[in-house]
Amino acid sequence: MENTYRILLAEDEPKLSQVMQDELARQGYHADVAYDGLIAEKMFRQHNYSLVILDINLPYKNGLALCKEFRTLNKNVPIIMLTALGELQDKMDAFNLGADDYIVKPFHFDELFARIKVFLKRADAASEPAEKVTVADLEIDMENKTVTRGGKNINLTAKEFALLVLLCKNKGKVIAKQDILEKVWDLSFDTGTNTIEVYISFLRNKVDKPFETKLIHTKPGFGYYVRETSLS
Repeated sequence: MENTYRILLAEDEPKLSQVMQDELARQGYHADVAYDGLIAEKMFRQHNYSLVILDINLPYKNGLALCKEFRTLNKNVPIIMLTALGELQDKMDAFNLGADDYIVKPFHFDELFARIKVFLKRADAASEPAEKVTVADLEIDMENKTVTRGGKNINLTAKEFALLVLLCKNKGKVIAKQDILEKVWDLSFDTGTNTIEVYISFLRNKVDKPFETKLIHTKPGFGYYVRETSLS
């Protein structure tokens, strides 16, 4: 049975884009293909997409610039970056601009489809009843996907938001890296990268650095937790 998901695929390699479009169709997804950044930009503004797959090295307007623009236009649409680049800085640049995931070429289609399904499932779950999570002067509005601290708005990417929600819903409880991988990245194994450390650093810079009281803490060798007051 076909579903109603519509995906924007921005990939300038004709053979790869055709194979991906065919595979997506076999999975029941409708995919619009853009071969350059300007076409991708135009399509994104014309249609309401369930998910976006962006190659970084696009002609005329690259994927990083598009990611930043798309995230400004739509805070919630999942964005998966595709690239031949595998350096940590490249990943951090993509994540800082609002990307939800990053896949290095060459990749297995099974891996891509597994991630697509995860993001679409989460998007469907976004219609859950309104809820607010608070820790000290930090407030998370689950319905509107907004975060404030001391009345000041804090802009987070989708992954940063998911990580913060996990920590705050388990206030005072140490969350192991493996649990974070499973609940935020949907990975049942440690990839050996320092992605979690990078995201904790992102959160601390946004949630803790501007404020005197630090909420996000580390228990070396165990994991991370949120606490309203620092341990003495």
